[in-house]
Amino acid sequence: MTVDISVFCCKNAGICDIFVVMYVVRVPNRASPPAVLLRESYREAGKVKNRTLANLSAWPQAKVDALSRVLKGQQPSAALEGAFEITRSLPHGHVAAVLGTLRDLGLEELIDPAPSRQRDLVTAMAVAQVTEPDSKLAIARGLRAQTATSSLGEVLQVAGCDEDDLYAAMDWLAARQDRIEDALAARHLAGGTLVLYDVSSAAFEGRTCPLGAIVHPKDGVHGRLQIVYGLLTSPDGIPVAIEVFKGNTGDPVTVADQVAKLKDRFGLTTVVLVGDRGMLTAARLREDVGPAQLDWITALRAPQVRKLVRDRALQLSLFDQLDLAEITHPDYPGERLVACKNPYLEAERARKREALLAATEADLAKIAAAGAPARRPLRGRDKIAVRAARALSRRKVGKHFRTDIGEDHFSYARDQDSITAEAALDGIYVLRTSVQADGLDSSEIVSSYKALAHVERAFRGFSTDLDIRPIRHRTETRVRAHVFLRMISYYITWHMHARLAPMLFTDDDKPAAQAARTSPVAPATRSPKARARAATKRTPDDLPVHSFHTLLRDLATICLNHIQPADAGQPGFRLVTSPTPSQRQALDLLGVSHRLGIT
Repeated sequence: MTVDISVFCCKNAGICDIFVVMYVVRVPNRASPPAVLLRESYREAGKVKNRTLANLSAWPQAKVDALSRVLKGQQPSAALEGAFEITRSLPHGHVAAVLGTLRDLGLEELIDPAPSRQRDLVTAMAVAQVTEPDSKLAIARGLRAQTATSSLGEVLQVAGCDEDDLYAAMDWLAARQDRIEDALAARHLAGGTLVLYDVSSAAFEGRTCPLGAIVHPKDGVHGRLQIVYGLLTSPDGIPVAIEVFKGNTGDPVTVADQVAKLKDRFGLTTVVLVGDRGMLTAARLREDVGPAQLDWITALRAPQVRKLVRDRALQLSLFDQLDLAEITHPDYPGERLVACKNPYLEAERARKREALLAATEADLAKIAAAGAPARRPLRGRDKIAVRAARALSRRKVGKHFRTDIGEDHFSYARDQDSITAEAALDGIYVLRTSVQADGLDSSEIVSSYKALAHVERAFRGFSTDLDIRPIRHRTETRVRAHVFLRMISYYITWHMHARLAPMLFTDDDKPAAQAARTSPVAPATRSPKARARAATKRTPDDLPVHSFHTLLRDLATICLNHIQPADAGQPGFRLVTSPTPSQRQALDLLGVSHRLGIT
């Protein structure tokens, strides 16, 4: 027989010292389970005596363990099972990350210094647009207590709102847009800075908003009303201001409003406005930008570059040894022209042209073959010409083909001279600027113009990541507020990307990446650190590398749990899931707590 002493609990009982011992008696060579006895040992008249208090062999092991813990002065573990009920679990970690970043950026005070329900509703919409982009009706449903899809409504105490409340908050926000943009400009723009500006469009749902117009879409959505919007950003691509125009507004027409905004509202006296060749046209530079005494950087159009070559102001032999050079031309007095050749762009344009030519040849071959069948052959010069014109204009390479159209035949061939003449300018572009040499050197001008890619990424974010489409609002005020809300959401996302870069595929070592570039005109390269993360899919701390959206989904598994004790007399409480190491690192990089908003 063996004895295992599980608990030894001493009690002082005056004259006698009583020792209560619970132990397991195991009898060798016996098939039945060992007996479990609760025994008491005590000393009487100097002698130790024992007696059995109870036979616990029939007790379940969990019950025995619970008694053991009580005798040790611990809480019984068995009592925990069934003692609590999780009545609800709401995804919370991604809300804490986005809302915490918003507050750390001071956006709540920027929206309105005084706390209010309207400010909380605007904050909720901005956060929801990052975590779960959707319509205002769906956002309101996700905030309400009964249909909540996250902890956002509970944390901001707006769980009782509906879509009408959100619409009213949008109207409230629209009246504050100018003041918020002024504050962002003061934060991110300063005298002498570069200001990037670009224009895009988005499809509009419905037919009642006066801002909508059917025009050629930039977002690829045909057949629906469009609106036009222009975005101003800092040199790093941080959004500062956005403006919505009617759908039939041309890009150059929007420039005057931006000039007035920079000069009058933002109070910037020395600014370099960077815009593409389709927007900063000669007329806009002469009538809007020049009179405001703003410097600017843009690019020449292809016909203007060809004229420079014809006039021998731009000699292609320059690029045998150099990839950029400054030139002059009498058509551009007092301006600087920086000619660049990008061999990577040259190869890409050659590849794309060949693909377009081959696809067009395939279409033309079908037209030629249509005249051969015995039954219903294609006949008639006019009919053949209509089909050929359609094929030649589809991909805009018709200038590179010669065609012969007759009543009963059609033939075609590539115009090699035209192709060769165009290929000679592949990869060549010319930047045009009013900034003098003591302001920016040639390489800085190239880098400044290429910084427009930041704005292009912002537009891609509006159209995809932040889901500016569909636009379902019917009034000008709501449409403008809708787009402005997207800009606020993108502002949050930009800063979250920057802070979370060590965990993302984003390159967080810009100096190393810049040092690896052989020329300002060369494509951007990734730093060795970023390439290593992309190859191994692991961080230096051996944590998984994420995209921004997969990291948000990972953080969403941190839940806010509502727990109710089985004892009706005990109050319920809330408990947040403990973060994993990866989630902990993300929250630390953002500088927020996973218990944000939980008291």
